[in-house]
Amino acid sequence: MQSVVAEFAGLFAEVLPRLARIAAFIAAGVFAANVAVAFGLIRYVAGLSGYLTRPANLPDEVGTAILTTAASTTAGYATLAEYRESGLLDDRATLVAVVINTFFGFVQHVFTYYVPVLIPILGATTGVLYVSARAGIALAITVTGVLLGGVLVSERNVDRSALADVDAAGPDEDDRPSRERVREAAVKSWSTLRRIVPRLAVVYTLVIAFVANYDVESLTAVAEPITGALGLPSAAVPVIAVYTLDTTAGAVAIQPLLDGTFTPRTAVATLLIGGILSFAVSTFRRSIPFQYGIWGASFGTKVIAVNTALKLVFISLTVALLLVPAW
Repeated sequence: MQSVVAEFAGLFAEVLPRLARIAAFIAAGVFAANVAVAFGLIRYVAGLSGYLTRPANLPDEVGTAILTTAASTTAGYATLAEYRESGLLDDRATLVAVVINTFFGFVQHVFTYYVPVLIPILGATTGVLYVSARAGIALAITVTGVLLGGVLVSERNVDRSALADVDAAGPDEDDRPSRERVREAAVKSWSTLRRIVPRLAVVYTLVIAFVANYDVESLTAVAEPITGALGLPSAAVPVIAVYTLDTTAGAVAIQPLLDGTFTPRTAVATLLIGGILSFAVSTFRRSIPFQYGIWGASFGTKVIAVNTALKLVFISLTVALLLVPAW
């Protein structure tokens, strides 16, 4: 009995300091991110949208949807849906606009999730490399959309006369007092922490206990042919399995293994592979209900197919680049 108590005491002595440090970084990061969003920082990033829509032969008004997407994915897609329904954009032009939207939809998550949550969990080196990889993937998809628009979209795909029936004013300026914006940022931050930190504590404790009591490499040796072919440690298999179901839990699962089992490159490659497999889960859980709700089943299926295909291609290329032994 005493040995069990001593084991639990040792476990919590190892877990609590790490958990407290990560939770503190997450709290500070989430609050700073919400304050930045409340004061319109995202608007400056989205202001670049006009430089992308014009080479893609899309109206400047499409930039409004891109700006809106950076603040709210739902609102941005709804704006594009309005453009399509009004006749401003046909299906081809709308698909190009959706592809261009990718990076600006990612920007929102940089401020609200990747920087304040994932980087504190993964640490500066691995975390920044992971976020940079995801940013590069999103930017590559957006640039692909611009190139496709330049080739595939023309005046035949855009009816500018329909602008008279479209509200293209974009999101309203936030004229609330600074104190009210900060207060709302604090409320949002607390809500995020209540959702993330308890789950983080449970998963982190289980992972630390598992790593401390079992040889992870030997337990996952059955996957050695696959992981070996990719240049990954066999411990990547359970991490990928966890990440497929929950991205935050996957990051927590790999964090204790960063000291020796994984290098930053193999860790990021593992998480990206988990992201590929998680598409099957996220498509049924989120993408189909969301996209069908915005576009309807027929066009929503096209949007999902295009988005998924481009993500698979560029994530696969990024994984291959990360696992090149030369750097």
